[in-house]
Amino acid sequence: MNLIKKKMENMSVELTVAIPTYNGQSRLPKVLDKLRSQTGTEYFAWEILIIDNNSNDNTAKVVQEYQNSWKHPYPLKYFFEPQQGLVWARKRAIKEANGKFVAFLDDDNLPDNNWVSAAYSFGEKHPKAGVYGGQIHGNFEVQPPENFERIESFLAIKKCGSEPILYEPQNLRLPPGAALVICKQAWCESVPDTPILKGKMGKSLSQGEDYEISLHIYKAGWEIWYNPAMHTYHQIPHWRLERNYLLSIAYSCGLATCQLRTINAENWQKPMIVARTLLGNLRRVILHFIKYRGQLKTDLVCECEMAFFIGSLISPFYWLKTTLLKL
Repeated sequence: MNLIKKKMENMSVELTVAIPTYNGQSRLPKVLDKLRSQTGTEYFAWEILIIDNNSNDNTAKVVQEYQNSWKHPYPLKYFFEPQQGLVWARKRAIKEANGKFVAFLDDDNLPDNNWVSAAYSFGEKHPKAGVYGGQIHGNFEVQPPENFERIESFLAIKKCGSEPILYEPQNLRLPPGAALVICKQAWCESVPDTPILKGKMGKSLSQGEDYEISLHIYKAGWEIWYNPAMHTYHQIPHWRLERNYLLSIAYSCGLATCQLRTINAENWQKPMIVARTLLGNLRRVILHFIKYRGQLKTDLVCECEMAFFIGSLISPFYWLKTTLLKL
């Protein structure tokens, strides 16, 4: 172990695993235990960053206890980010990262034992990849409702087969922010200091901040990939399957639709995007109501789909409101 550690100390860091966390004292140990049992990483240098996003529990103490007994060749570092919000935590991670790839893990994402090596290998083989994500499986505390696979993407569960594919950002087909790897150069050259979307904070209701990052990077000419060799398991507690939570997140995701479609658009294109978003989602709402009108009050999956369509239908007005507030 000492020989490996000495060798890695002389190597430049290739990959940073960044874990933004808020009040993660109970969740972080599981993630760190997974990271200290990674395989296939002895041929490149990597590091782990904990970004404590203004926690008020014992998150710092938990990390310090791990640091005190840390005997691995890859360092475990801790940073406190006082500005609340995942966007700011990720910006801090990019700033502090030494790796050319920054692999983000949420504090409820448990990676497979080869996740770090799979992330590094893919980046090395795809030099034009600015962003890439893998397979995210749901690990449910309670059984999800029937046909849940139709809305599982709202909980960042993603499975696109066993072959690598290019995503289609122009159609908002993008990887979720959980277990996402970003080329640091791509972020630094492409992502603005002040994002448009900041997630559900204060009076802001819309989601989509993860997609915004990918869209900026795509506009700069980088590719967005799906890497099936990267497996993570999203821990889903029972309350995330409750009706109010699922309806809220489905509606919030829809509310970001127009803002996301206008990020890389020219000004002359935006009126057409608004019109297409309005008409397209009005049609979806009507067709969904006709098809499932007898199930909308009894089938949670159908109800969540409708909430997403309604959020998307309203999204042009939400985009206009937020645009005017900035003037």
